Amino acid sequence: MTTMRERVPPDDFSPRGDSSATAPHVPDALRLRLGTRASALARWQAEWVAAELAQLGVEVELIHVSTQGDISARPLGAIGGQGVFTKELQNALLDGAIDLAVHSLKDLPTDRVPGLRLAAVPERESTRDVLICRDRDSFATLPSGACIGTGSVRRRAQLLYARPDLQIRDIRGNVDTRLRKLDEGQYDAIVLAEAGLKRLGLAHRITQVLPLELMLSAAGQGALGIEVRDGDAPTIQALAPLDHPPTHAAVLAERALLAALQTGCLAPVGVWARAAGAGLQLDAVVLGHEGRHRVAVSRTGAWEEPQTLGEQAAAELLAQGAASLIAASRHAE
Repeated sequence: MTTMRERVPPDDFSPRGDSSATAPHVPDALRLRLGTRASALARWQAEWVAAELAQLGVEVELIHVSTQGDISARPLGAIGGQGVFTKELQNALLDGAIDLAVHSLKDLPTDRVPGLRLAAVPERESTRDVLICRDRDSFATLPSGACIGTGSVRRRAQLLYARPDLQIRDIRGNVDTRLRKLDEGQYDAIVLAEAGLKRLGLAHRITQVLPLELMLSAAGQGALGIEVRDGDAPTIQALAPLDHPPTHAAVLAERALLAALQTGCLAPVGVWARAAGAGLQLDAVVLGHEGRHRVAVSRTGAWEEPQTLGEQAAAELLAQGAASLIAASRHAE
């Protein structure tokens, strides 16, 4: 693990109301070491959390941790799949090298790591995926045979389900690298998360926000997850005001669905949960690797029981044959 340090000076979930209304007392002169990846997007996320904590009187030191997913340019499935962007951060937490880690929640495996807990999930950005084209103005106007870049099995399957005439090619690298490859003509279009483009000030590059009937997001997409050591009461207490209960409940439902399907973020599974009236609404799809087959579910559940909602939705998908689609996708990778 390699780390770089930077000083930022001060300037298991139970759904509840607005946490800011009853913000807990933060211990005086609390100083925390925040672990983050060094990419531009990861830095933005870490600096946002650091700034929020600084407003609460907490001094934060940023520690940059290199992960396997950052170092390798190979497809994610070929370098270990789950946890390639999070494992080194979690090890740094367990070793005591950092006090909290900021993750893109969609990258965080659903399997719990003993000794760690998800302390806070701030309010979510957009969950949507977007299309960025070189010279077309929408998904519908892409010509037959157009080459679309994505490193996501989920996106690949949903694109091919809608347009089997397209060519889908793998793409790796950070947001700037992917945009450069598009501009160089290596692809006719690429698909990225809207949240990341907005956070980096690149929303002007978006050609089209893909409709939900075409593209459901990854579990946790658009949300940050702040992970800490179990039992670290001062850090957990300091992070409480950053937690957004509606977002936390929604991502718990989404992650429960993934866990019940016994799969993770690299599977062809799309899911979106959100507050709806007095409860939660969840929509999910599972597809075959080449997008030829698709099963779907839409359910509502109690706000207080997000995990139950996710598990019930997964059971309905499994009854429709989702397990065979997921297994076939694993073999195709």
